Order: sequence, then C-alpha cells, then structure tokens
Amino acid sequence: MTVYKTRGTCSRQISFEVDDQNKVRNVQFYGGCHGNTQGVSALVEGMDKDEVIARLEGIKCGRKPTSCPDQLAQALKQS
Repeated sequence: MTVYKTRGTCSRQISFEVDDQNKVRNVQFYGGCHGNTQGVSALVEGMDKDEVIARLEGIKCGRKPTSCPDQLAQALKQS
C-alpha cells in the first residue's frame, strides 16, 4: 500500500496499490468531497496506471492549480 500526502486539495492523502500487471487497486482518498473521491476511486479500479495518469493529470478544481484526480495522477507517477 502506497500513501501519498496531497498538496493543494481538500483531501489530505491518498492510499492505493499498483499490482504486478500495472493495474491500480484499492484507491482511498482521506478528506475531500466524499462522493467525488469515491467516484474517482471506483472508476480507476483495475485501470492501467499509465492510462489513469494520462486521463487525470492536469485536471483543476476551480481556481486551484490541481485537484484530487490530478493529485492521484501525481501520486501514481511517483510510485
């Protein structure tokens, strides 16, 4: 299990796993908009790590330069 401390978002951290086949598993956001983060977690479950990064990187939340999905992409890039 990898734990990533987020920056610039309402969520405080994200935990997740990447399996031997490069698939994203068990994503959990701590804090943030519960419904939205649950939705992101459900949608990326079982997706290829690189595909998740490509789809989520650069998404912004309002005037913030980042978002919870973007922070997940950043976390996956570092894993």
